[in-house]
Amino acid sequence: MSRRELRGCRIIVTGASSGIGYELTQRLLAAGANVLATARRADRLQSLATDVAVGQQRLVIHPGDVTDATTRSTLVEIARQAWDGLDGVINNAGTGAIGRFDQAEESRVRQIFEVNFFAPVELTRLALPLLSAGQTPFVTNIGSVLGHVAMPMKSEYCASKFALRGWSDALASELRGRGIDVVWVAPNTTRSEFFDNLIEVNGQAAVNPLSMSSELVARKIVTALQRRRTRLLLTASGRALLVADFVFPRLLRRLLSR
Repeated sequence: MSRRELRGCRIIVTGASSGIGYELTQRLLAAGANVLATARRADRLQSLATDVAVGQQRLVIHPGDVTDATTRSTLVEIARQAWDGLDGVINNAGTGAIGRFDQAEESRVRQIFEVNFFAPVELTRLALPLLSAGQTPFVTNIGSVLGHVAMPMKSEYCASKFALRGWSDALASELRGRGIDVVWVAPNTTRSEFFDNLIEVNGQAAVNPLSMSSELVARKIVTALQRRRTRLLLTASGRALLVADFVFPRLLRRLLSR
């Protein structure tokens, strides 16, 4: 399989105002791509535009909430009008919560699924007609190691990432004949502002000492896109967790429940 040339690629990045999305946008632009960056915080998007200092044709910013259907359709229409097409969608926007499931309101799980699952699914649905005509087109879904192994106190987040992974796998098979890559990225804990934007915290929101920086995650994602890799499981600790879940599932459950 030939490498993907990112120069000139037209890419939508959600959740671009901080963390992985912010770093991804900068690295994609540095590789020569054109990026439509979206997030809820207009001021942070404007700061991003100031930081990268590229022309408006190279970086288009659009503040909006990806859980809103109008925002999603507007993003696709902006890509159509600005670039006459689209080559990639990176579904990066995400949210979560920490706390016991039985102590949470129903709204918590629904809000998490709206951001982490339904928004990327429906944005991708709208983008597929343009992607079908794109150059080495791709859909990249930023998941989590917790989309492979569930952790207590994060049940809704885990469920949303399991759902995203299942949909990604099925979609990859459906789109293979159309030449559209579906890329699944599963970081372990990432040092970013994600922990500052949790819906609810009823417990300890400790950052994993083995966590990876947003900059490093973004660099690895860009490299994976260039090499046309479709699976990216980040950090040795994340891979070890998956092995433990496969080999010693009962022991792992016991350890996690302590």
